[in-house]
Parts: sequence; C-alpha cells; structure tokens
Amino acid sequence: MVGSTSPTRTSQSMMSSTLLKAQSTQQQQQQQQDIEILYQRRPRPPYIPNHIPDPDYVRIFDTTLRDGEQSPGATLTSNEKLEIARMLAKLGVDIIEAGFPIASPDDFAAVKQIADVVGNEVFEDGYVPVICGLSRANERDIQCAWDAVKGAKYPRVHTFIATSKIHMETKLNKTPDQVVEIAVKAVKFARSLGCNDVEFSPEDAGRSDPEFLYRILSEVIEAGATTLNIPDTTGWNMPWEFGGLIEKLRANVKGAENVIFSTHCQNDLGLATANSLAGALNGARQLECTINGIGERAGNASLEEVCMALALKGDEQFRGGPGTGKLYTAINPVHISPTSKLVSEYTGMACQPHKAIVGANAFKHESGIHQDGMIKNKSTYEIMTPESIGLMRGDSQSGAGIVLGKHSGRNAVGTRLRELGYDLDADKLNAVFTRFKEVAEKKKGGLEDEDLEALVTDQAGLTNELWKVTGLQVATGMSGIPTATVKMLGPDGVERYVAATGTGPVDAVYKAIDQIVGVSVKLDTYSMNSVTEGIEALACTRVVLSPVEGGPNDNNPLISKDRKFSGSGSDTDIVIASARAYTSALNKLLMWTMRRQSENGNKVDDGSVGDA
Repeated sequence: MVGSTSPTRTSQSMMSSTLLKAQSTQQQQQQQQDIEILYQRRPRPPYIPNHIPDPDYVRIFDTTLRDGEQSPGATLTSNEKLEIARMLAKLGVDIIEAGFPIASPDDFAAVKQIADVVGNEVFEDGYVPVICGLSRANERDIQCAWDAVKGAKYPRVHTFIATSKIHMETKLNKTPDQVVEIAVKAVKFARSLGCNDVEFSPEDAGRSDPEFLYRILSEVIEAGATTLNIPDTTGWNMPWEFGGLIEKLRANVKGAENVIFSTHCQNDLGLATANSLAGALNGARQLECTINGIGERAGNASLEEVCMALALKGDEQFRGGPGTGKLYTAINPVHISPTSKLVSEYTGMACQPHKAIVGANAFKHESGIHQDGMIKNKSTYEIMTPESIGLMRGDSQSGAGIVLGKHSGRNAVGTRLRELGYDLDADKLNAVFTRFKEVAEKKKGGLEDEDLEALVTDQAGLTNELWKVTGLQVATGMSGIPTATVKMLGPDGVERYVAATGTGPVDAVYKAIDQIVGVSVKLDTYSMNSVTEGIEALACTRVVLSPVEGGPNDNNPLISKDRKFSGSGSDTDIVIASARAYTSALNKLLMWTMRRQSENGNKVDDGSVGDA
C-alpha cells in the first residue's frame, strides 16, 4: 500500500533510537564517574614536622595570604582571607602561611581566625592544613606569631633573617657572627614556647655565600629548626644554579638528614616555577608558592604551574634526589580554577589571558589547524583537560548554544557559572542573579561568559557593604560644566544626595561620593575595559585608592597612608560602572579603618615585611 511503513523498518528505527539513548546514558554515566574521580581527595603521608615518611612526597606550602597580599593593591579583608584559606584547604595544600601577625592587629586577628577555624577543620580523610605565621628573628615577632597560630591542630612559626653580604652590611648592619647568633636565639625561643614545628629562612640565600649558609643552617638545625627554606629572594638564580645550591646544602649542612629542605623562588626573571622544580629535582621536599603566582614585585612561583608540572611529569623527570624520583603531591587539581578565580576577585589582580593553567586563553583555540586537531582528538593540543583543574567546558562550549538573556532563570545562570568554575553560595548567587537581570534588561542578544564573570567580580567587593549608590544622574557636554547628582544609601539606612562638578562626568561623580561618604582619598589607578564587543558591551571598571591627609583617616594613627584599596564595578553605563568600582574600594577602606579603630590602645609595628 502506498504510504505504508513496513513493520521491519519501524522495528529497526525503534531499535536504533533505543540504542542511541542507551549509548547517551552510558556516556553520561561515564562522565559522571570521571567527575567523581576528579573530586576524590589524594592520599598523603602522616604529618611529621621534620620528616616525610615517603621521600617521594612533596609538601606544598602556600603563601598567597602572606607574600601574595604584599602585592601592591592586593589588600584583603579578614573574611576574604578566611574564605581563601578554606579554598586552599579544599585544594589540599599542606601548609598555609596565613600572614605576618606582627604587622598589625588586623593581620594578627586574621591569622588567629584562620588557625582557630581552618586549622581545626579536619577532613574525612584526616587531613587538616598546617597553619603558619611569619616572624622576623626577634622574640616579640616570634611570640606574636606563636600566639596567632597556636590554636591550630598543626601550628608552625616561620622566622627569617638575611644572610647575603649586601643585606647583612647595608640593611641589618650586622656581622655574620651576629646574624648566626640572632638566628639561633630565634629558633631556640620559638621552641621554648612549645612550638615543635619551626621553619627558618636565610633571606636572599640565592646571593649568599654557600659556606656561610652551611654554617648558619647547621646551627639552626641544632637549635631545633625542622624545615629549612631556601629563598631566591630577588629571583637571581638560574634553575641549574638554584638546583645546585639545594644539592650542596643537603650535602654540606650538618644534620641535613633531620630536616625538610624547602624552596621559595621569586619571579623577577620569570624563572620561579623552573627554579622550584629544580629544587625538587635536587631534594627539596617542600615548595613555597602562591595562587596565580602573585607576590612582591614580579611575584612568586605559581602553585598551579608547580603542582600540574609535578602531576604530569613528576613520575619520570625527577630522578636524582632522595627516594625513587617519582614525585607527587596531595593537591586536588580540580579545585585550582575556583581558587584562582576567588583570589583574582578578592585581590583585584586579574590573570593575564595567556597565563599558564588558569589564564582565560589557556584552553581556547583559534587557529584553524588547532581547531581541526581538537575536533579529532583533544590531546593533539592539550596536555591536560580543563576539567582536571576544575574548569568545566559545559555544553555551551560544545555546541549547545545556550544564550543567557533577560528570560533566563536562576538555575540557568547558576549552572553556567559552575561550568565556568564559580562555586557560589546561595546569597552570592542571588546577588549575581539580581545584577544579571538588571544588565540583561538593557543588553540585547544575551550575555557572554565574559559578561557573567564581570558580574561575579562586580559583586565580589560587596561583602560588608556600608555605602551603596542608589541613584545617579550626570550632565556634561562641550559647552557646560560636567555635573553629577548622586544618591547613596548609608550604613544607617538613610539616603543622602549631593550634586558636584568636575573635570568630567566620572570626576564629578567621584567628588559627589567623597562628599557624601566623608573620606579623603587619592585615586591612584583607574582602568576600564569593554568585556565584549559592540555598542551594548558591558564595561568593567577597576580603581585603586589610598588614604590621604585631610579626612577622618587622620583620626586613626593605625592607618597607613601607603595602604591601597581596590574595587571593581560593571555596567552597560560606564559612569555607573565607575561609581560602583569607586564605592566598592571606599567600602573596603572604611571597613579596614573601623577594625583598627576598634583596637583600643594596641601599638602597631611599622608593618614592614621581609621578603623571605
């Protein structure tokens, strides 16, 4: 009969459909199993301060909250530090250097909070991070550091003194004999407090006389040091130089077999990661690093680079030191991307797009040849999967084409953010979703991934928000004086508005905000970029402020005029984006000031931090 379908063909079609569904289900189940494996915690040897039972195990010492925060403009609040510390614990770092407690009452409180909270949050596998506080080699610093960290299950004090000729002669004005005496007394004092985990660093070891290093390190071991950290403080060494130094120290320092050797490499010549790995090759079993490589000057060894290098090459390229040469860490790489994003958001320090592992372009391919290879086999151009570091490509990057617009719901936005590596709690997701709806109403064509990430950054600075811009209107042109009227909601719940003039609309807005909030600041940095292309693109603004004389800051002697505060803001209107960024930075400054004013009569050290 014409138009009829044979029973055989119908049966085959049904069988084919059933088979495709079964294959799809199997693929989904396999993907789910693969993801579950990624989130499994890595095993690690039991923690003994001066000994690692497995000589192939490498401890990861994270100093993001100490050396990383010394980056200009990278000021963090106590709550931000606590949240980062929790992410570092989830990542699985062995030691968290939580800060420099003597620097200020706020730094002390932040380190103590991390020690008391994160330092006692034991995971199911028994892991809990060591919490470390930095101190100079004097009793006051060491006592302060110990008081801050002693509440942790595994507390550590890290003390240092410079050992290079230029530092001893010009900075310390001390003889080598005096430096040795100071170092030994410092380690003994730390041990006398009940601290059985003492790390000692000879600052600028990379430019120090090896013979002097043999002497001072031998004596601090005898005094009770458990970890010897060897810093290339100025990033001066080549990898073969630094690796050779570690090898010579292990061979010539008395008692070297009874301590852990560590590296701390700065990135002034772009060799921090290479030098750290050279140290591991020659027997260092603790590597100090920071998330995104942030830190003084050009930064530190990047944790994600060091750990992924060991994960990919550790079992074949590190023979020669102690053990079998098959090096490994207990880092859970799947948490690298979320931790990197969190640090970027809170410090205001964005990664360069081509940054290894965590840069925006690290897993993107534009070349036609590369795209062809990726379509056929992703291993042709990727030595690791983005999923392995917690960056889920998601269906939208595989051809599903989900467009997030004003009709999208919270679930769609939350799912895409998780795929991008953002693990937000309910309150933060609600805040981002509210901003998403506001922007999506104005922006045709939907929001790109970059727009969503800009909104996350925009909301990151709103923790403990004191002031909020609730209204803004500007008038400007070639013949008139730029004028801005700004309305703000204060911490007392009262709305205030002020009109001000300026050299331009943004300057007028900032002057109006200054009058309402009542602070005196200097705008050190103002930058703006278009998140995407087109006339409706989202603008992302970042500012860096510092306190100046003439405002309420002067009433608080604890305020350092060199302190800098960053803020970010996003909107399709560049003036509103600028206002949001400026207000975010001011809120950070005000919260910082309020914490210090609550410290009654506390005397603060000059805050200088050695680059150990």
